[in-house]
Amino acid sequence: MKLTQIAVIVVSGLLLSCTSTVSGKAQTKTEAVKTAPTAKIQAAVAEVPTALPTQATVTKGSFESYVAALKQEALEKGYSKALVDEVFASLRHYQSAVVADKKQPEFTETLDTYLPKRVSKQRIDLARKYYKEHQKELEAIGQKYGVQPRFIVALWGLESSFGKFMGNYSVPSALATMAYDGRRETFFKSEFFLALDILQQGHVKLADMKGSWAGAMGQSQFMPSAFMSYAQDGDGDGHINIWQSRTDAFASIANYLKTRGWDNSQTWGREVKVPKNFDFSYVIPKGSKDRTQWLEWWAKSERSLAAWQTLGVRTTEGKALPARDLKAALVMPDDEKGRVYLAYSNYQTLMHWNRSYYFVTSVGYLADLIVAKD
Repeated sequence: MKLTQIAVIVVSGLLLSCTSTVSGKAQTKTEAVKTAPTAKIQAAVAEVPTALPTQATVTKGSFESYVAALKQEALEKGYSKALVDEVFASLRHYQSAVVADKKQPEFTETLDTYLPKRVSKQRIDLARKYYKEHQKELEAIGQKYGVQPRFIVALWGLESSFGKFMGNYSVPSALATMAYDGRRETFFKSEFFLALDILQQGHVKLADMKGSWAGAMGQSQFMPSAFMSYAQDGDGDGHINIWQSRTDAFASIANYLKTRGWDNSQTWGREVKVPKNFDFSYVIPKGSKDRTQWLEWWAKSERSLAAWQTLGVRTTEGKALPARDLKAALVMPDDEKGRVYLAYSNYQTLMHWNRSYYFVTSVGYLADLIVAKD
């Protein structure tokens, strides 16, 4: 196979503080803002495709030679020749994806600066609008999976701007590029073959399999592994199409939350106040190396609302905490001078989606505003 061009497409702005288990986004050490690119930004950043080296100049270790080996592996794995020929003829190296992965801009944020950008008035208004427009459908899905519809809409809105910005990269090319780049080859190579599985099963056409530079796909921004584990055929047409079917996207988001332990009898958490001279050792530390360590820290912090009440924790209005038999951990995304949250078990589920305090807070914050009374 001879590749002739490198198609370089604008990065879709997927920048957060850690690697999401859903979207696999490569992220910065500090919290960064995720914004949907406008047409003007896309035009400014997009690059003109350039030709790959001719066959005579291809050297060992080139993208072309890597793709050739990947193609042979795909054939050995048993993928149909027609599919392999179609996909591999389309593969392009996205240099902009490599740049985005290695040199993401870093923004120092606090929740006070982050939330107004992520959960803007426009996004709140649109979330409320779509919540009302699709309420019947959302309630049916919410009842089936045991997930409050407002959280489905919040994730839909924050991940893809309600299905409007899903990324313009061909997913197989993005994944092949990231695997070739080598920083996380095993992960992205595995995701590449899962993308082939999705295509072979007929859920989406190759031309429609678009996503972020890291390979996160569709309205829910699932990596292929998340698609295979959680995606649902919500509209019952025999295909799971999280790109073009809003119902499939809603059902897939809900199924993810349900599978990861969502409890629809409670919310995500609440902002609270702590007393002067509070012992901050009760707070979950920041900077966990992985989810296992974070859960260990959660377990040390978690206690009943009654216990937190005894420790002097109060609502933001200074009132007593709810008299409910609930456990919660204490989270402080901006350390001692920032906001304080009591996080319920659903917070754990959202942190599985994306292990970022800022991201989870934005989901909960938007979900609350969707149903808040003005």
